Amino acid sequence: MTPFRFGVNVRDASSQAAWQDKARKAEDLGYSTFLVPDHLAAMLATIPAVMSAAAATKHLRVGTNVLNNDLRHPVLLAREAATMDLLTDGRLDLGLGAGYMRIEYEQAGLRFDRGGVRVERLAESIAIIKGLLGGSEVNFTGRHYRVTGHQIHPRPVQRPHPPIVVGGNGPRLLALAAKEADIVNFTGITFTRGGTAPDMSGWRAAALDERMRIVRDAAGERFDRLVLSAQVQRVIVTDRRREAAAELQQSWKQLSVDEILEAPYALIGSVDEMVESLHARRERWGLSYFVTFEQFLETLAPVVAKLSGK
Repeated sequence: MTPFRFGVNVRDASSQAAWQDKARKAEDLGYSTFLVPDHLAAMLATIPAVMSAAAATKHLRVGTNVLNNDLRHPVLLAREAATMDLLTDGRLDLGLGAGYMRIEYEQAGLRFDRGGVRVERLAESIAIIKGLLGGSEVNFTGRHYRVTGHQIHPRPVQRPHPPIVVGGNGPRLLALAAKEADIVNFTGITFTRGGTAPDMSGWRAAALDERMRIVRDAAGERFDRLVLSAQVQRVIVTDRRREAAAELQQSWKQLSVDEILEAPYALIGSVDEMVESLHARRERWGLSYFVTFEQFLETLAPVVAKLSGK
């Protein structure tokens, strides 16, 4: 069994001191990774925020969760990622995504292509980034990018490259993650209508079984080397699990109470029940890396203390 690890997604702070306090707190509580999302919204810019968190900590890994590929050219991103890895002493996880919020594209004056095109563009970008981070002189001609005779400086500390994280819920994106990423992150949610309508049918255990089959088939021989993670949307400590799930079900009407309790995207119950649930999810699906959000940092901490590295 792959040892458990836990990450936390953090968006914002009012000052450098406040931000770095958050990073140190995550490290002190036993989280393995401090992650920063990437949106054109009221939050810190991802790359400088990641670097500030790394500067304030000693062992905590830092990462992007995830960078919108359409906001950066892969050559520039490869150079930035290599420098980040060097300046964090090899503590970077590089999370990459295809983008999904139409309003961000409209505000930035970018064309919002259909999902298949965005995933295709991400696939080309990952090929370029991996080649550059690996030290190759890259010559690449694709539908979306063309790179001619380029190498980057510096090289990253982690070889051949920092762990690449790709995740989502759609079959095409998960198949790409299986083929190219080191960490596959299952989110359980598909955002339709330009990111405005969450479809949570992927939370169901049978739906995750199917997505895991897609990943296993696409990964082939590399499947056993993948780290499989889940994005935990809710953490509720309670002695009344079904009642808490029933309250959530009023908002998550696509799901039954049992489906909410069985899904790896929510942790509900006593600390011991959460520990038992995580063992069951690792046994069934191979999930060992669980990422939650800042508002649940302390709530999940007793579970982190019991399971990290075990």
